[in-house]
Amino acid sequence: MAFSELLDLVGGLGRFQVLQTVALMVSIMWLATQSMLENFSAAVPSHRCWAPLLDNSTAQAGVPGELSPEALLAVSIPPGPNQRPHQCRRFRQPQWQLLDPNATASSWNEADTEPCVDGWVYDRSTFTSTIVTKWDLVCDSHALKPMAQSIYLAGILVGAAACGPVSDRWLAESARWLLTTGRLDQGLQELRRVAAINRKGAVWDSLTPEVLFSAMREELRVGQAPASLGTLLRIPGLRLRTCISTLCWFAFGFTFFGLALNLQALGSNIFLLQTLIGVVDIPAKTGTLLLLTHLGRRPTQAASLLLAGLCILANTLVPQEMGALRSALAVLGLGGVGAAFTCITVYSGELFPTVLRMTAVGLGQMAARGGAILGPLVRLLDVHSPWLPLLGYGMVLVLSGLATLLLPETQNLPLPDTIQDVQNQAAKVATHGTLGNSILKSTRF
Repeated sequence: MAFSELLDLVGGLGRFQVLQTVALMVSIMWLATQSMLENFSAAVPSHRCWAPLLDNSTAQAGVPGELSPEALLAVSIPPGPNQRPHQCRRFRQPQWQLLDPNATASSWNEADTEPCVDGWVYDRSTFTSTIVTKWDLVCDSHALKPMAQSIYLAGILVGAAACGPVSDRWLAESARWLLTTGRLDQGLQELRRVAAINRKGAVWDSLTPEVLFSAMREELRVGQAPASLGTLLRIPGLRLRTCISTLCWFAFGFTFFGLALNLQALGSNIFLLQTLIGVVDIPAKTGTLLLLTHLGRRPTQAASLLLAGLCILANTLVPQEMGALRSALAVLGLGGVGAAFTCITVYSGELFPTVLRMTAVGLGQMAARGGAILGPLVRLLDVHSPWLPLLGYGMVLVLSGLATLLLPETQNLPLPDTIQDVQNQAAKVATHGTLGNSILKSTRF
């Protein structure tokens, strides 16, 4: 009896598999929610320096004549980028000469200004309170916020490495992996536990070490070579898969967290933008599962990465005034990134043999966390040009999408159990490609 048949006996899809899925979903669904919460708890509202003529009734009473709030703002706060009131500086003394219609930019200089020594006034029409307004972090937030986000994501990486092994104890280990690594007793216990939860009591007595050894004889014989992280990079057939798969994981974390944690830069109404991202994400991931079945793994992943990258690159050409178009492209791009995540989760597990599958997937997830840590820091480049961060995000996605085309297709192929299975698959693809090229060349002549 083959091992696949043994798995069918203990229950290929039953209560055990449902409980495992629910346990994973309940814990994972809160992580993204917690990450996105920072868009609202740490939002930076519109703000300006506190100024006596604008915010002190006594000072206003001493102003001669009737001046509008706009006039008082003009003589109290210098213009900033795009000629809007500066958010982090004020005039040391009111610049009354600016009320002259003939006044120009040379009517004042930087020496006439000072930082917001008396604090800030915030626009509370959207956010009544955030940690930025609570602790007056506004004029330091350009560099502080991305760095804080990177530290937060680095904490998640450290926490996953430290607490992951403990949290995975309500979850079962792969019986096939245990058996191929020589842990026959543990593999037998896991299979018996699955059979008990799936109410396959009749199979219990037939699960003996002899039956398992017979089912795994070929896999145990071929899988005796030690498999480690170095194996992924040492064997040519696995090296390419490892590098490209890791790049795709990195591209997901790098782009998603770089953009999703900075929704204020993508649209004026972040509540609407967050809702649209959630609405688009559900059909995007559902549709991706259908495409994986009908179109294949490789073209689906490449298309989702390229679509996301091109949408983000297109946003570099859209002016800031066209907020609706920028928001639409951002939502479509993040939807493509979400679809790419669904693809790589399925695809990377099919690219590697059982003895190295979780090692390879774990490496990819670490790459995604590393990308997530670097993603927010790229936003610091916008001090040189506002389109530089978007260019970085888009180019990484496009490059990873093109690199995906170098991977083999795994649709309708059995999962490789050993390293030899991967090498056999690569040999078959190479042989098929050589024969195909020969036929094409002969027909041309």
